[in-house]
Amino acid sequence: MRFKSMTMIACATAVLLAISGPVRADQAKADKTFEVEAVRDIPYYEGDDADQVKHKLDLYLPKGQKDFPVLFFVHGGAWSMGDKRFFGVYSSFGKQFAKHGIGTVVTNYRLSPGVQHPEHIKDVARAFAWTQKNIANHGGKADQIFVCGHSAGGHLVALLATDETYLKAVGLGLNTIRGVIPISGVYQVPEKMLTSVFGKSPEVHKKASPIMHARTDAPPFLIVYAEKDFPTCDVMSEQFCKKLKSKKAEARTVEIKDRNHMTIIVKASADDDPVARHIQEFIASRTRGSSKAVSTATGGE
Repeated sequence: MRFKSMTMIACATAVLLAISGPVRADQAKADKTFEVEAVRDIPYYEGDDADQVKHKLDLYLPKGQKDFPVLFFVHGGAWSMGDKRFFGVYSSFGKQFAKHGIGTVVTNYRLSPGVQHPEHIKDVARAFAWTQKNIANHGGKADQIFVCGHSAGGHLVALLATDETYLKAVGLGLNTIRGVIPISGVYQVPEKMLTSVFGKSPEVHKKASPIMHARTDAPPFLIVYAEKDFPTCDVMSEQFCKKLKSKKAEARTVEIKDRNHMTIIVKASADDDPVARHIQEFIASRTRGSSKAVSTATGGE
């Protein structure tokens, strides 16, 4: 299970970087920024089988602002490790965008081997449904939710936005997603690998692959990967983009220079980081004229 082993090593590196002090969102200045309000550990699912840790999410909000766009973020970790804060890596990511007028939701989900696919994506759909229903109460716009995820989280948001099965199960459709930003994601689940996550059925692996669900009515995609990413991440990203375009969906890729699978997300908490800039511009281009906060975050374009 080469992918999982490489991910574990990379995650350990990220922890060391985080402990030693990842670039904080407040280290660089922007034209206009906002104080960040954090609301943590909100239950997004409270059924009889609810997990007291994994069925919770955190909000990072531009304090005092209203009608701002929302970034819904899903963490990575090979579907088997990690959480919504991860020693401050994902917390800093959430604060970075809230500081620039983009409310950010960072969610947990249940992990393997405790559960197998499709339980991870079911949890992500539940968390998204909570966000769509409740974010207006916190100042965000329910019709301007962008989904984003790193690594396994990139796979999960791509699947959420292409296989409508999971949104339909929570009473929603693809039209509730304004845009999709997977970062260093997995778009084709390899057969005979990751069996602790996806089981042994080739058909399940196929159905779990976002590339198999590319469709005309998919939301716009910005597919991001690192120059020094894990092997095949670049190829998969380009193939997925090509498949979406073949269906007449809107999609493009961005390769981030001088980054690897983990630094691409660890360094995204800096104002001058290209990942942060691309995400802000992608959101601004689809909300321009409807959100004062995000327009100032990208220089008022």
